Amino acid sequence: MSMSPLAPPNFRPQLDQHRAFGMLPSAARDRLASAWDVHPLEAGQRFAIGVDFKLSLFWLLEGAVDLLDPDGRPLVALRTGDLFGLDQADSLLISAAQASSPGSVAQLPLSEVQALCQDTPALTCFLPPFAPAASESAGQHGGSGSDPALNLMTTPVRSLIKRAPIMLAPQTTIREAAELMREQRVSSVLIEQDQRLFGLVTDRDLRNRVVAAGMDTGRSIMDIATLAPLTMDVENPAFDALLLMARHNIHHVPVLDGHRIAGMITATDITERHSTSAVYLAGEVYKQNTVNGLQTAAARIKRLQQSLASAQASAYSTGHIITAITDAITSRLLQLGEAQLGPAPIDYVWVAAGSQARSEQTAKSDQDNCMVLDDSFNEAEHGAYFKALATFVCDGLDACGYIYCPGEMMAMTDTWRQPKRKWAEYFARWTGQPDPKSLMLTCVFFDLRAIYGKTTLLEGLRAEVLQRTQGNTLFLAHMVGNALQHQPPLGMFKGISTIRSGEHKGKIDMKHTGVVPIVDLARVYALAGAHEEVNTHDRLVSSAAQSAISEQSARDLRDALEFLAYTRIQHQARQIGAGQEPDNFLPLNVVSNFERSQLKDAFTVVHDLQNVLGQRYRM
Repeated sequence: MSMSPLAPPNFRPQLDQHRAFGMLPSAARDRLASAWDVHPLEAGQRFAIGVDFKLSLFWLLEGAVDLLDPDGRPLVALRTGDLFGLDQADSLLISAAQASSPGSVAQLPLSEVQALCQDTPALTCFLPPFAPAASESAGQHGGSGSDPALNLMTTPVRSLIKRAPIMLAPQTTIREAAELMREQRVSSVLIEQDQRLFGLVTDRDLRNRVVAAGMDTGRSIMDIATLAPLTMDVENPAFDALLLMARHNIHHVPVLDGHRIAGMITATDITERHSTSAVYLAGEVYKQNTVNGLQTAAARIKRLQQSLASAQASAYSTGHIITAITDAITSRLLQLGEAQLGPAPIDYVWVAAGSQARSEQTAKSDQDNCMVLDDSFNEAEHGAYFKALATFVCDGLDACGYIYCPGEMMAMTDTWRQPKRKWAEYFARWTGQPDPKSLMLTCVFFDLRAIYGKTTLLEGLRAEVLQRTQGNTLFLAHMVGNALQHQPPLGMFKGISTIRSGEHKGKIDMKHTGVVPIVDLARVYALAGAHEEVNTHDRLVSSAAQSAISEQSARDLRDALEFLAYTRIQHQARQIGAGQEPDNFLPLNVVSNFERSQLKDAFTVVHDLQNVLGQRYRM
């Protein structure tokens, strides 16, 4: 860092007040206070260049800073209090940091960070991703092989584009397109007219739709193109591209800047910088032609979660990646079912509910799903087909490790396989007469996401439901009362209360008393504000933006959710590594004092905001 440090400051008060460092033992804070170097910043000054960014942790004490991409453009805006640095994998594509206003920054060497995290591993939840000390990594995770998916959250799609897009007019012949692809050494071309994207042709299309089918290469490329292909905006994180490829089993994604075609990215563009095993696992899923084959592929999900946990990926990104594989397995089962039973006689959409809908799954998940059928459904004509298809898929999911829903809330149950008009009646009854069963069903079936089929069937239904719930204070009051049944495990004096008897004595249920209370709160905010988001984190962001909850309270809940879900994922990863079946029950006696304090703080945040919501919606 080409700056002179300030005189050693009285740094201890700021450490004491920091939400992570403040939980360290007093002796550790004393040592840490003398380990930082503090540097002044002038507006426009660049620092943390090259190796400094890789091998130091930075703490912005005052002012504002932008992280710059390789072209010197602002990529991430930081505020006072933010931590950054430690990018040892070159994955964030940060070239430097630049002060956008006068201020100061503290710098801590990597060696100090590693020593700190060895003593208190829970600190890694609050720090940028970094490689742990070699001894720790080898001892706990069996060497390398981690999947740094978290870094994809901050890598923009724009940075993955390697060259200008190869674009052709619709009237171009197949032969001309193939010759150009050979000359340019590319695996795909885009079809463009009037500066608008029409379609996409890949080398797979040439192989499967032309050569294998014996098609005349003098015909137009429009005859073999994928029309209206799935696209990605240049500003989206690369993580979104990973999920898009994994969920839809595609390897080429056109990138748009508004309506303008900016380029093309492929699975290879991502894998050159990242270990994206999720993409390859999803690809394996779509190659399977039997339930047994899918069962073998699904068995690798536990290893995928282990890899993500080893890389200290956030709970948010882990949930999205694990869920993407579930989506792929579900879609493939529906394809196999249709191949066995024949094409569906009318339109339908297969819908995920619960944690799959919210993209919050872990390696320990059951199945919640339903089917919304077109209103042309006739039981006598179509009933047997859809019952057989739903049963095939639910049985297949169970074989792949997604156990049957104990409450039978699955598409194979006749009640949850109905035409759209019937679903509209369900929701009208549940929101109009909110008895305990209706509230429970609303909690399950309000969290819905289309997986396969005609998605517009669900989109219209969701809009109708949100219109009924917005401003419906009586219904919302009942929903709050139902949500308050899931209380965080705090005792009379706000100490952590463990399960007192039975198989899980001395443990905390990290799902039902940890994560679920936050999920319930976010759902109420979404129902009250008619927000379409389904993911809990995204619901909290949207609710804060609409002032349904203060920015600070929403941030506290998001932090609590991330910490509790992350702790749960790490617990399951340890069980998987020990050859055990993962569960949601965390033994408190294996938790450090630091982690115990963080758990207590997270539970207290949830408890306090439950009380606030209870006061707002009194019966």
